[in-house]
Amino acid sequence: MAESILTPIEQHVVDFVYKIRTEKNLTQEDIGTIIDVKQTFIANIENPKNRSKYNLNHINKLADHFGLSPQDFLPKRPL
Repeated sequence: MAESILTPIEQHVVDFVYKIRTEKNLTQEDIGTIIDVKQTFIANIENPKNRSKYNLNHINKLADHFGLSPQDFLPKRPL
């Protein structure tokens, strides 16, 4: 992904969700359905020129859906 205006940890989470989405051949709308937001919100999150980002509730819903821990969405070490 291109250079972002998000902090490194915010960008890490965006990249992690993007990786899951593409590996599972899911659309932005699919991710939006999982976290109960519109597809345009996911498009904004994935656009590096936009400040939109996932919050802890989004991460929790995604972790539950994919059978992961919310911790899996975070880096192993501080950035």
